Amino acid sequence: MFRKLSITLALTLLFPAFALADGFIIPIPPPDVRRVPPLSIKYHRVNVTIRDQVATTEVDQVFINDFHRDLEGTYIFPVPEGASISKFSMYVGGEEIEGKILDKDQARRIYEDIVRREKDPAILEYVGREMFKVRVYPIPAHGEKRIGLQYSEVLKLDSGVCVYTYSLDTEKFSAKPIRDVSVTVDLRSRTPIKTVYSPTHEITVNKRDDYHAEVTYVEENTNPDRDLVLYYTVSEKELGLNLLAYRKGDEPGFFLAMVSPQVELAGKEVGKDIFFLMDTSGSMKGEKISQAKDALNFCLQSLNPDDRFNIVAFSTNLETLSEDILVADAKEIRDAQNFLKELTASGGTNIHDALQEALKQTNSHSRPTMIILLTDGLPTVGLKNTDKILEMTRRSNEDRARIFVFGVGYDVNTHFLDRLSTENGAVSEYVRPEESIEVKVSRFFGKVANPILTDLSLEFGSMASSEIYPVNLPDLFKGSQLIVLGRYKKVGSTAVVLKGHSSDRKKSFTYEVDVRSEERNQFIPRLWATRKIGYLLDQIRLHGHNQELVDEIVELSKRYGIMTEYTSFLVDADITVAREELSREAGKRMADAFDKKTGAGAVSRAMDLGSLKSQAAAPANVYLDERGQVRKVTGVKTVGAKTFYLKQGIWTDNEYRQDQTIIEVKRFSDAYFQLIHRSVVMGRYLALGDQVIVSLRDGAIKVGETGKESFSEAELRALL
Repeated sequence: MFRKLSITLALTLLFPAFALADGFIIPIPPPDVRRVPPLSIKYHRVNVTIRDQVATTEVDQVFINDFHRDLEGTYIFPVPEGASISKFSMYVGGEEIEGKILDKDQARRIYEDIVRREKDPAILEYVGREMFKVRVYPIPAHGEKRIGLQYSEVLKLDSGVCVYTYSLDTEKFSAKPIRDVSVTVDLRSRTPIKTVYSPTHEITVNKRDDYHAEVTYVEENTNPDRDLVLYYTVSEKELGLNLLAYRKGDEPGFFLAMVSPQVELAGKEVGKDIFFLMDTSGSMKGEKISQAKDALNFCLQSLNPDDRFNIVAFSTNLETLSEDILVADAKEIRDAQNFLKELTASGGTNIHDALQEALKQTNSHSRPTMIILLTDGLPTVGLKNTDKILEMTRRSNEDRARIFVFGVGYDVNTHFLDRLSTENGAVSEYVRPEESIEVKVSRFFGKVANPILTDLSLEFGSMASSEIYPVNLPDLFKGSQLIVLGRYKKVGSTAVVLKGHSSDRKKSFTYEVDVRSEERNQFIPRLWATRKIGYLLDQIRLHGHNQELVDEIVELSKRYGIMTEYTSFLVDADITVAREELSREAGKRMADAFDKKTGAGAVSRAMDLGSLKSQAAAPANVYLDERGQVRKVTGVKTVGAKTFYLKQGIWTDNEYRQDQTIIEVKRFSDAYFQLIHRSVVMGRYLALGDQVIVSLRDGAIKVGETGKESFSEAELRALL
């Protein structure tokens, strides 16, 4: 079973004994005090340097004592497997305090003693690790204690893939959000770095060059609820491709493929043709048109010398920069900037004619062609029937131009804009009223300014692959990376072939990969299910209600713990009516909601589903209700490859069946700790709470107030 390399970053414990934040402090109450308030965390900052697989992690944290008296405590840091503590910084009276490292057996006894004493299982997920321990005194009354720690570890390189893990799973410990959480990684490698990817968090990646990348994760006032996992791949190839797989038993497996070009391909970008379609109708007056002009100015200044371009401003009528496409030289760009300055907002919205004008000028079969459409309203002039506009666009788009769409505000037809982009090989984005048009468009154009490979296809050889998402692969741009998820049936060595177009040439890249049958990479199934659910929901939204698709969404949601509009009722603790009735009611509400094409709810739903379809990180347990409002679900947790639901106060494994033989185990008994001692992953399951049901291969275990108090060796072998 895959074991996380984990150091606990937690904040303030819900129980009174101690606060966690990577390391944790166990305060000792003064003799005349029964209990002290939990410690909290002022900030938690992590700096990581990785040099050719050697990772050095520096932790800086400040604990706050809100009690009116000084406290003494013990600082404990669960050490990642194979890591060594190289520095610990805490001074008392000018003297640096030294700690010591305890082996796994010593650490396990301390962890178990804490659980027995505090009657809280939350700390059990750290069983199986070594421990760094040091006495902390004083922790000043209404004061702070700053602690710094540094450790090093060697990351394993497996088929060109390295993984670094830092624990941020703090939700179950936090009494209040942490003010400042940040993780920065400075990554350097002698072999060119390709993909830098986190399946767990939204990170910012700045690739300085092929050998140096900077990664940041920053949040404020947050309760992080999952470990930060960072994958990076290395390869000497022009385009790197790496594949991760997960498979349980003989069931079909799941795979994740990562594709990324070298940074040094900067001189090999393909010259492109690009058309900017700008809405200048009356509703764009004021700040909107000013921001739109600034955004297009940025795009013009970012054009490459080999690019060609044109601008079509549309309201009731069209204003075109040129009757034909222009070369992006200094003179033409200056003329285009002057053209933008003179534009004013008035009249209606003639989207159809603007599209046809741009498509009339697309005449290159050898260059990537893009159309960027920016609009804040519905078609009100010319052809107004959106189905006919889509049909006419398909007929006219012989050169397969990518049509990227920006919908501004809440008055846009999200169904129309999403279909316009997806049916023409691109994506749509939305700008809410409180957001900046200039920032969103500029950021987008920075990503697509330099196409490397277009019209992509992937062939997965003898894997017997299926259900691959995204269904239509996007183009590959400089600085971008492609994450593809799918299912497979066969293991072993196979050739994966990536094909595409570069200028007027077809290009093909072949990669030999070894697909294994293993239970590592447990995040992949849930991420695959997220993308599939996003795709299915979007099909319902754009093409109408389909009960078969709804049933499939519900089944995927239940199995992988991904809450949607259709399945939020599954974890409602106050349910008193049949689930079938709730399911029908949810389906009716969502069918009505999906019919709404305009408004704040429709825009929120379009943005949310767009994110699900391209999801690169495991989703949080939130969903949009029928009004388009974000709702959080607290009754579902994912631990490794298992999903647990909170049912009548018991965290219940989704794989548990009523006909399974169940063995009851008394919590905090010898039997309870025997299970954890035999199986480290069992500790992670039981850390969910006081009452847990875990499905095993031949039965199930239920932990509660009563039950078995000890196991024989034969019983343990039979269970685990």
